[in-house]
Amino acid sequence: MIDVSPKFVTLRYAKASGVLFAQKETIQRVKNKTVPKGDVLQVARAAGILAAKKTADWIVFCHPIPIDWIEIHFELFEDRIQVFSEVKSVWKTGVEMEAITAVQGALMNMYDMLKPLDQQMYMTDIKLEGKRGGKSDFTDEFKGTIKAAVLVISDSTFAGQREDRSGKIISDFLKQQKIDVSVYEILPDDVSKIRERVKNLVDEEGIDLIFTTGGTGFGPKDFTPEAIKPLLEKEAPGIVEAIRRHGKERTPFAMLSREIAGLRKQSLIITLPGSSRGAEESLQAIFPGLLHAFPMIWGGKHDKQGRAVL
Repeated sequence: MIDVSPKFVTLRYAKASGVLFAQKETIQRVKNKTVPKGDVLQVARAAGILAAKKTADWIVFCHPIPIDWIEIHFELFEDRIQVFSEVKSVWKTGVEMEAITAVQGALMNMYDMLKPLDQQMYMTDIKLEGKRGGKSDFTDEFKGTIKAAVLVISDSTFAGQREDRSGKIISDFLKQQKIDVSVYEILPDDVSKIRERVKNLVDEEGIDLIFTTGGTGFGPKDFTPEAIKPLLEKEAPGIVEAIRRHGKERTPFAMLSREIAGLRKQSLIITLPGSSRGAEESLQAIFPGLLHAFPMIWGGKHDKQGRAVL
């Protein structure tokens, strides 16, 4: 199975369909509810719902997921019955297979109930009609390059006594998002030096996105949030809420991290934990949604799908 533990939870939706072709007389008996085995559509509806719930039992690499809503409905024509399924789940992975399995379950139960009456039936055109809620739905496409800076805050790393890992993880992650990491530096745990460097990156160098890593805990030298806060013109509490919630679901120690985020002019500044795992999980919590901030900062608007456009 694919590891979905790094993913964040979103509302997932999928719709699927399929067709059962049958003789005209067979379709009419379904409409009139005169099939000996009972009400075909109601049984098929229940079977489709149950099939969606059992998807992970039958499809080897599917994850068991909490299904929040399933709907099965039918359209009857002279020579066929079309089945539609819709599925919703607030979870880390999509519900396409659940929707398709629901259609197959409904079709197979209709076939079973009608086979004594019609030997010419066949099922076909089982397909995914559409899906929403995946990572691509939250990825804005816009022109322009985001220039980023990564600042590692650590006395021991600055002195060469400790190798940096979290800063490199952040840099590699940002490059995968097609962000230009133009600054990577190591600074000591010194409030005035941190504040002055961040201020310069914004006011003089025009960096769009600044990540610090380190100095967000309870240690005697952990003052990164205190260094950054006076620089912010607008705080962004939702970013740190997302980071801490994502982290808390993976380790109870995440509640002890004191991240802060916000805007100075047109630059977004975010403090991350100093641990490599904490930094990586923090990035997983806020990307790709974080990129939506920049078209908004640059004066963009939203389209009908809620994506940012310039």
